[in-house]
Amino acid sequence: MIVVTGGAGFIGSEFVRQWLATESSELVNIDKLTYSGNLENLASVSGNSRHHFVQADIVEQSVIEQLLHERQPRAIVHFAAESHVDRSIHAPADFIQTNICGTFRLLEAVRAWRGTASREFRFVHISTDEVFGSLPLKAAQISEAAAYAPGNPYAASKAAADHLVRAYIRTYDLPAVIVHCCNNYGPFQFPEKLIPLMIARGLAGESMPIYGDGLHERDWLHVSDAARAIGLVLARGRIGESYNIAAGHACSNLQMVCMLCDLLDELRPQSPYRPHRQLITHVAERPGHDRRYALNADKIAQELGWRPQISLREGLRQTVEWYLGNQAWLENVVSGRYRQWIADNYGWRNIRS
Repeated sequence: MIVVTGGAGFIGSEFVRQWLATESSELVNIDKLTYSGNLENLASVSGNSRHHFVQADIVEQSVIEQLLHERQPRAIVHFAAESHVDRSIHAPADFIQTNICGTFRLLEAVRAWRGTASREFRFVHISTDEVFGSLPLKAAQISEAAAYAPGNPYAASKAAADHLVRAYIRTYDLPAVIVHCCNNYGPFQFPEKLIPLMIARGLAGESMPIYGDGLHERDWLHVSDAARAIGLVLARGRIGESYNIAAGHACSNLQMVCMLCDLLDELRPQSPYRPHRQLITHVAERPGHDRRYALNADKIAQELGWRPQISLREGLRQTVEWYLGNQAWLENVVSGRYRQWIADNYGWRNIRS
């Protein structure tokens, strides 16, 4: 039995689907079901008797403690987090509450329960490359030992959570491992993030806004490769260590959006919005926009034998095809209260086929 927090979100739900497809043990999935936590992401495992869903907030320490005492898991994989930089700039309080206070309450629940835990128990904390801050465009990739330099409220909240986990490792002998992921993409990603947002706007014939000159560089990793790496860290990662998970598929935001436009041209030859590159617009720079992230993933490759299996070209094609075939899902997830936030901050109107 393992516990996954945030398992109805983007990366968490991919991990849950993979786990249930490859492992025989049961899984308890805890998710608050905010706007980006979506049970539709788990439709393929809804009938699986080994999947147990619990709607709860990780800030509710007593609820988590009770669950741990009842279920006696051998591991916790902690995905639950507020994760969008733009929204953290507009409304940072939610990020402090979930990412810092929520992680603290979860750690305290584990500490209160640990007396009855198995000796094999471990806690896997999912973090981000953003805690290391911005790198110069020509600088070398950074290792797990790099100094933290978060540049926005989201990154700062994740850095604080990392420090809490490390403090509990040292102070309370928490058997924990930390992973830092680069930018993930793939099916079921909520359309506040660059790739699904640009796909959705391209389908709708809406402008495709890019901050500043668009030369901000990110490394892109398919979510299935990320979930597989996290599974290896859970199984064989060394306690007290951290592992970078990155694909080495770096490109600028402008290059990424151009690739998506070209795929939409190819896969939607009858679209009235072709060529989709004509929809690209440049908008005012985002406050504190980090120029480049670049993780060195040699450690996980050498110690655990992990390497990405999906190329950026292949992964982007699969992703665009998935969104084209799942426009009902896309329409559903941007309905309700979050639609207004998108409208206010991105000029969102409607998704049209």
